[in-house]
Amino acid sequence: MFEIGQKVVYPNHGVSVVEEIGDSAIDGNEQTYYFLRLLSNDSKVMVPEENLDLVGLRPLCRAKDIRELFTLLEDGNIDTYKDWKGRYKQNLDKMKTGRLTDVAEVLKNLRLVSQKKSLSFREKKMYERAKYFIVSEVAHVKKISEEDAEKQVEKALESSLEKRSKRKKKAEDD
Repeated sequence: MFEIGQKVVYPNHGVSVVEEIGDSAIDGNEQTYYFLRLLSNDSKVMVPEENLDLVGLRPLCRAKDIRELFTLLEDGNIDTYKDWKGRYKQNLDKMKTGRLTDVAEVLKNLRLVSQKKSLSFREKKMYERAKYFIVSEVAHVKKISEEDAEKQVEKALESSLEKRSKRKKKAEDD
């Protein structure tokens, strides 16, 4: 499925490297494990081969997917929940999928909320994780620095908020 040295995405943690694939016995249960190093903090994770789909481990996206990501980030369409509990649960479920588009929707949603009021501690953490997740993958796929990737993501988010604001104003004027 994956190869040693391959960069993969581990949902909620970002880009990781497969450092080893091997058998290991835990509690007397012999299984094949993927040994990952998370690039965000250099920590190590073991994922049983049979759980790869369950945890959502996936290869890095393609350049085409990054273009689609920026289209989504810039489009100005942002789902909002009125109550924070519903919003938090919806966003948490999207973060767990590890899909770039789902995480982008979380990032846009929380960015919009943060423009209106301050985010709760948990939502701030989720915002930071979503942003890092996207920035990290964009940087690796486009082979640019994380700083440059972050600037591009910020610019796209600003564009989305401006488009949303213009649409809202136009709807009020009509």
